[in-house]
Amino acid sequence: MAMMTGEEYVESMRKMNLQVYMFGKKIENPVDDPILRPSLNSVKATYDLAQNPEFEDLMTVTSSLTGEKINRFLHIHQSTEDLRNKVKMQRMLGQQTAACFQRCVGMDAFNSVYSTTYEIDEKYGTNYHKNFIEFAKYCQKNDFTVDGAMTDPKGDRGLAPHAQEDPDMYLRVVERRADGIVVRGAKAHQTGAINSQEMIVMPTISMGPEDKDYAVSFAVPMDAEGIIMIIGRQSCDTRKLENTELDVGNSEFGGVEALVVFDDVFVPNDRIFLNGEVEFAGMLVERFAGYHRQSYGGCKVGVGDVLIGASALAADYNGCSKASHIKDKLIEMIHLNETLYCCGIACSAEGTPTASGNYIINLLLANVCKQNVTRFPYEIARLAEDIAGGIVVTAPSEADLKGEVTGPYVEKYLKAAKGVSVENRLRVLRLIENLCLGTAAVGYRTESLHGAGSPQAQRIMIARQGNLSKKKELAKKIAKIND
Repeated sequence: MAMMTGEEYVESMRKMNLQVYMFGKKIENPVDDPILRPSLNSVKATYDLAQNPEFEDLMTVTSSLTGEKINRFLHIHQSTEDLRNKVKMQRMLGQQTAACFQRCVGMDAFNSVYSTTYEIDEKYGTNYHKNFIEFAKYCQKNDFTVDGAMTDPKGDRGLAPHAQEDPDMYLRVVERRADGIVVRGAKAHQTGAINSQEMIVMPTISMGPEDKDYAVSFAVPMDAEGIIMIIGRQSCDTRKLENTELDVGNSEFGGVEALVVFDDVFVPNDRIFLNGEVEFAGMLVERFAGYHRQSYGGCKVGVGDVLIGASALAADYNGCSKASHIKDKLIEMIHLNETLYCCGIACSAEGTPTASGNYIINLLLANVCKQNVTRFPYEIARLAEDIAGGIVVTAPSEADLKGEVTGPYVEKYLKAAKGVSVENRLRVLRLIENLCLGTAAVGYRTESLHGAGSPQAQRIMIARQGNLSKKKELAKKIAKIND
């Protein structure tokens, strides 16, 4: 099958029998729901842009498994060039959508499961790597969107999975059968789940022998029996129901997260990638986290480009773009954004092959990248709000702009720079609001902190991989210290 167009992708999602709930009610048609559709449009863009010759080199690649042309989101990285092109693609998509385009987590799961299953098979003689290769070929052939699911609800964070009062706080195997396994639990904060045809499930932490039932990885269709998705609330989400383009800020694109419940879901043997081999749970988590922390050096930078542009426009429209402090703030925003990009490119350029042959990023630099992402977007957003002014959160609605009584007053008193329409001024202010405070903040501001692991998770990995003992030896050599 050739790669799908955006419209073909949308129609493929219409055929899915997804169990999606929002505001306490089942959504019978998630594809056309006004709150959910912008998130689908963001994924659709990854198909549309793959058909665009201008972006072909970034969006498409030759599969190492089939030799066919595929979307890069389904690729197994074969070189450091692949790793760099991944980051460049993510930045471009962030620029095009100013939202989360939701496929990075599946791509990162693809590559971490690929290499980890190879090493499990080498030790135990299992068939997990073969299982995964056949699954990957299936997804590539059908040009599917694949979600990745790692984050468990976790319950009491001070207790291991097996010690939880409710054993379902981490997803687990509840039955092992001759033809497969039955799993129960949930995966939280799942970006793109409702817009995916398939999901790869992974454990969320390193595990010990008593956690054997929780050390599980597999693939499952998103409309498999027993999977229920509950949509998370977002700030300003119901503005999409008001038939107003201006007030939404980014009316075409967006992203949503879901709590994905696995209510005794059956997984056949040929879709299992880990089943009780507890010592490999940590490897899978570490590799996935590394790949996904690399991703933030691309996608958040692209969205940051849009926010910087919106801030510069707001300064123009406010009539203050020539003020030295405004220029300095824009320079600082660019500096911070490009620093994030440097980290994403650096950890890619320093990548190395795994035992399976695919390439993994430099894990230390990937964690440094994400540690910076937990900080810099907050400062970029602060500066954007500073430049825009308080009106970014006090501006009247589109209905008031067009109101018979209120319209003339809004037009009169919200004018700023000469030649700039009030409507255009409000549009850029609403975009800044959307990126810093509204629905897109989930895919930029807050996700920058918690996506791919909390700040402390990166600091733990930096401590492990920073090789402090080697640095001590360097200091001893220069200081001529002999123990």
